[in-house]
Parts: sequence; C-alpha cells; structure tokens
Amino acid sequence: MSKEKIAIYPGSFDPLTFGHLDVIQRAAELFDKLIVLVAVNASKQAHFSLDERRGHITAICQHIPNIEVHSFSGLLVNALNEYEACAVVRGLRSISDFEYEIHMAMMNRDLNPNCETVFLMPSPETSFVSSRMIREIAKLGGDITKFVPTIIADALKEKYHAPSCPSDK
Repeated sequence: MSKEKIAIYPGSFDPLTFGHLDVIQRAAELFDKLIVLVAVNASKQAHFSLDERRGHITAICQHIPNIEVHSFSGLLVNALNEYEACAVVRGLRSISDFEYEIHMAMMNRDLNPNCETVFLMPSPETSFVSSRMIREIAKLGGDITKFVPTIIADALKEKYHAPSCPSDK
C-alpha cells in the first residue's frame, strides 16, 4: 500500500488572491492532500488576523475536498514533519520570486534532506498580482474584484471603509 502524498502550501495569504487560489487548486490535483498553512510572520504586519485568514481560505476553498487549512509559526521543516508531508508547494510569479524561493528551498533541504519543493507558476492573468498591491488598491478605494474572491473584496472594503466593490462576474 502506498503512502498518502501530502504537500504543504505555506504563506501569509494576507489576503488570499486568485493567484494563490490558482496554485491551491492545481496543487490539490497533484497531491492526495494539500495543507494550506497560514504563516505567523513576525517580520510582517498582518492586516487580517490569523483566524480571519484561515476562515477566508476555508470558506473560499470549501469546494476542494482534499485540503486542510492550518496555521504555523517557526521553521517550515518542522511543519513538514508534523504533517508528514513529502513536499512544499511554492508559487513563482517572477525571476525575483525564484531567486528568493530557490535559496529558501535549498535551506529547507539542508535542514531536512526529505524536504522537496515544488514550484508552480500561477496563471498568466494572475502572475502580476500580489497581496501587498491588493491591499494598497483597496485602501485607495479601487476595484479589486478581478484579483480576489468576493469574500476577500468585501472584507477589505469593510476593513478600509472603501466604496462598495461590484460583485464578481
């Protein structure tokens, strides 16, 4: 009997974008189980709480049967062991992402020789979108509905008291 192939997709997801969702959906097809890990990152000021981010992802991904959403802090390789995962999934939007991510993958592999990293590129229409850009557009009252699910657009509108966003098409 073969062992279940479990992967971890870590990130701050502050907020989740359609680019993240694209990677989640594709990774869920590649692995028996995908664990989306919402990171506690002390070097970043989160705009949504850990519980809010987990709740957003859980609600948005409820149609994907083989994912779980959890949070973590500390070393990713420790989470890899805790969830008995065989791989880490990372999204790559650009060469600058690759440069950062390859160093992280090599360090994780050095810390845990069983740590494989799988890089997925988001679809071209979402490859330029970042959570930071989405937050900035939302703060300034811009329309973000083509970049994020409705739950996220509504949550950002409420957080920043922006004008009403049109619904998703």
